[in-house]
Amino acid sequence: MTDERLQALHRHLAETGERPVERTASRWLGEAEAVAADIADGELPEDVLAERLTTIDHILSHVDSTDDAIADNHVEAAREIVDDLLDER
Repeated sequence: MTDERLQALHRHLAETGERPVERTASRWLGEAEAVAADIADGELPEDVLAERLTTIDHILSHVDSTDDAIADNHVEAAREIVDDLLDER
């Protein structure tokens, strides 16, 4: 996996924590960010990395809107990265 994309995924999710997002979305995004932080260095076995990406994908599926356009853009970018990485599997 490309470390750069994993780091970008973590950055996008971390940026949502700096925005005034809706409370429920904030909890989901915090969980996704924690998992993304764990994989950002790309030093995990491929099967574990795939599992964590699937977890992030599942968590993000619970976020419909953050009530903040900038945070929504970061969520969408994170989803695209996760989708691309999972499609490569």
